[in-house]
Amino acid sequence: MADTRRRVKVYTLNEDRQWDDRGTGHVSSSYVERLKGISLLVRAESDGSLLLESKINPNTAYQKQQVQGKDPSVDITQDLVDESEEERFDDMSSPGLELPPCELSRLEELAELVATSLPSPLRREKLALALENEGYIKKLLELFHVCEDLENMEGLHHLYEIIKGIFLLNRTALFEVMFSEECIMDVIGCLEYDPSLSLPRKHREFLTKTAKFKEVIPISDPELKQKIHQTYRVQYIQDMVLPTPSVFEENMLSTLHSFIFFNKVEIVGMLQEDEKFLTELFAQLTDDATDDDKRQELVNFLKEFCAFSQTLQPQNRDSFFKTLSNMGILPALEVILGMDDIQVRSAATDIFSYLVEYNPSMVREFVMQEAQQNDDDILLINLIIEHMICDPDPELGGAVQLMGLLRTLVDPENMLATANKTEKTEFLSFFYKHCMHVLTAPLLANTTEEKPSKGEPSPYNDDFQTAQLLALILELLTFCVEHHTYHIKNYIINKDILRRVLVLMGSKHAFVALCALRFMRKIIGLKDEFYNRYIMKAFLFEAVMKAFLNNGSRYNLLNSAIIEMFEFIRVEDIKSLTAHVIENYWKALEDVDYVQTFKGLKLRYEQQRERQDNPKLDSMRSILRNNRYRRDARTLEEEEEMWFNTDEDEMEDGEPVLLPTDKSKNDDEIMDHFGKFMERKKLKDGDEKEILTKNTLTGRQSPSFKLSFSSSGSSKSSLTSHSASSNAPGSPGSPGSPGSPGTIAKSTPHMAAITTKGGLIGLVDYPDDDEEEEEEEEDGDEKEQSAPLTKKSRLGS
Repeated sequence: MADTRRRVKVYTLNEDRQWDDRGTGHVSSSYVERLKGISLLVRAESDGSLLLESKINPNTAYQKQQVQGKDPSVDITQDLVDESEEERFDDMSSPGLELPPCELSRLEELAELVATSLPSPLRREKLALALENEGYIKKLLELFHVCEDLENMEGLHHLYEIIKGIFLLNRTALFEVMFSEECIMDVIGCLEYDPSLSLPRKHREFLTKTAKFKEVIPISDPELKQKIHQTYRVQYIQDMVLPTPSVFEENMLSTLHSFIFFNKVEIVGMLQEDEKFLTELFAQLTDDATDDDKRQELVNFLKEFCAFSQTLQPQNRDSFFKTLSNMGILPALEVILGMDDIQVRSAATDIFSYLVEYNPSMVREFVMQEAQQNDDDILLINLIIEHMICDPDPELGGAVQLMGLLRTLVDPENMLATANKTEKTEFLSFFYKHCMHVLTAPLLANTTEEKPSKGEPSPYNDDFQTAQLLALILELLTFCVEHHTYHIKNYIINKDILRRVLVLMGSKHAFVALCALRFMRKIIGLKDEFYNRYIMKAFLFEAVMKAFLNNGSRYNLLNSAIIEMFEFIRVEDIKSLTAHVIENYWKALEDVDYVQTFKGLKLRYEQQRERQDNPKLDSMRSILRNNRYRRDARTLEEEEEMWFNTDEDEMEDGEPVLLPTDKSKNDDEIMDHFGKFMERKKLKDGDEKEILTKNTLTGRQSPSFKLSFSSSGSSKSSLTSHSASSNAPGSPGSPGSPGSPGTIAKSTPHMAAITTKGGLIGLVDYPDDDEEEEEEEEDGDEKEQSAPLTKKSRLGS
C-alpha cells in the first residue's frame, strides 16, 4: 500500500540568509501541550527523529509547495510538497501543461494555476512552454483591453497576478514577446492594477506624456531607435512598476536584468559603429555656434553614453574609449569645462571621471602633449584645478570629486614604465612645472602672514568654505609627500611651503589645524635630514608649540596628534630634531607630566650629549652593538677543546693566549688545530676518566673558584677567589669575561675593557641581552666541566 503521508523538505535560514537543508521527512499536525496549540510536526523518514515542531500561527499564510515565512521562535520554514512519488512521476512523463481557455470566466483559474506552478521548477518549465507555444500572452492582453473597457476590476486584478507570475517564470522567450513594440505598453497597463492598491497607478500616462525622448543628434537607424525606447521602458518596469522582490523572489528576475544589460551593450555597439553620428556629436559639442541648451543636451547624452559603456566587457570597453579618444573627446571636454554653465561643467566632470578611472595614462599623455602648444592657463589639468578651487557648492561636493581625480592622475602606482620612457618622471616633472603653482595658489594666498593675537582681525580668510578647500589641498599635498620624493621635496623647500602650511595651525577650524599637522607629521615620518634641517633652520616647531600650549589641558584630537608626533621623534631617535626641540622648547614642555613623551625626549637628548662628551665610549658601544651575535654551541665546544689540546710549548712566554678564531691566525694554522682536535676526539672515555683521577684541581669543581688568565708577561695560570667584584659583567674572572676559560670563546666578540688610571673597567652590557647572556653563562659552565682535562692537569701541576 502506498504511503499517503505528505513528504516535505525542511530548511533553516542561517545568519548569511542562505538555506540549510535539515532533511526530508513526513509532516503531520497535532496539539502540542508544550506549545499550547496545534503544531506542525516533521519526523525524518530515515529514523523518525523530530526535525520540526512549530506552532501554527493563524496570521501566517501557509501554502503547499512553497517556502513561506519563518516561525519566530525556531527560525525554520517548511516546504510542503504537493505531490506523491506517483504524481511526480506522472508529471514528468506527461507531455505538457494544459492551460484553460483564455476567457474572462477562467481568469481566476489561470491565476491559481500560475501561482501553484511557480514553486516547482518542473511545473514552471511546462507553464512557460505552454505560454510560448499557444501565443497565450497576446490573448491575455486582448482580454486586458476588454476588462478595462468594461471596468472589470476583478478581472484586472487577476490579470495583474498572472502577468506578475509570468515575469517570475524568468524566461527570455516570454520577455521577447512581452517587450515587443505592440505588447509592452499593455503589459505595463496590466501591472497598474495592483489588488493591494485602492486606485490604479498611471504608468502609461507617465511614459507617453511626461517622459520625452530627445534626439540630440538624429538617429537614422530605426532598429537602434526602437532598442533605445525598449530599454528605457523595460528599465522603468524593473525600477518602478514591479514590486520589490522578496527574499524568495530576488533570484527570479535575473533574466530581466540580463535583458536590460545586453540591450545596453547593443546600443553602445551600434552607436560606436556609426561614425557619422559620433563625428556630428563632437563637432556640435565644440562649435561656438551651438546654443547652451543644445550643448547641455549633447553633454548629457555623452554622459549617458559613457555610463552605458560600463556594461561592456573589458576588451569592448577598451575599444569604446579608444574610439572616443580618436574622435577627440579630451579636447571637447576642455572646451566644455571652460564654459560658464554649471550643469554642463558638472556633466563634463562626470565624463572626465569615466576617462580617468578607465585609463589615466591616456589623459596624462594628452595633457603633456598639450603643454607643448598651449599656455598653462588653458591646460586641461589646470582647468580641473580651477574648478575645484571655484566650486560654488558650500559643501564642496564637486571639489571633492575633482580632488580624487587629480589624486589618481598624480599617483605613481598607476604610471607605466617602458624601456623608452618613464611616465612617472615625465609627468611629475610636467605637473610640478606647469600645475603645482595653480594648486597651491589658494594656500599661499591665505597664509601670507601669521595669524595675529586674539581679538585682532585675521589677515586670511578663515570661513568654512575656504577652510574646506585648504583641507582638500593639504590632503593632496600630503599624498604627494608620501609618494613623490624628489619633486615635492624641492618644491616644499624652495617655496617654503611648510612654513605657510603651519600658519593654519592657528585656524579656528580644528580640522584645518589637524590637516596642517598631518602634513608636517608625514614629512617628519620620512626621517629625511634635508627636511629636518629645513625644519630646524626655520624654527618651524614654533607654530606647533603655540598650538599645543594654546590648547591647554584639553584632551582632544589636536593634543593627541601633537604628542604622537613628538613620541615618534623619541621612539625613532631622530637625533637632530630631538636636540632642536629640547634646546629651544624644553622650558615650555618640562611641566607636561601627564605623558612621559617629553621627559623621554629630554633623556634621549642627555644621552646624546653624554656620547658627544665621550666619543671613545660611544664608538666602543657601537662596535659592541654591531658585533654581538649568538655563537653556535657546537662551535663553542670545538674551540674550547682545541685550546685545551694545544701544547704549552707552542706558546711563547709573555704572549697572551689567543683563540684559534683570532683573525691573526691564517687558514693553515686553523686547519692544523682542527686536525689535532679530531685526533683527541678519538680518545675513549676510559682514558679521560684516568686523567681525571690524577687531576689535582679539586677546587675547580667549586663554584667559589674560577680560572683566570693573566696577560702580564706569563702564561701561567692562577686561582682567584670568586669575589663580589667579579660578579660584574665583563670583569676579570667572572663568567662571560675574557679571563674565564669556560666562556672565553663566546665573550671575546661580546665584551671589551678600557684601561684607565683607575684600572680595568668593564663595559656595562645592554639590558635587552641579559637573558641571552645568562643562557650563555650556563652553557659555558657545562662546557667547562665536560671539556677534556689534559690541559687542565698541566695548569694545576
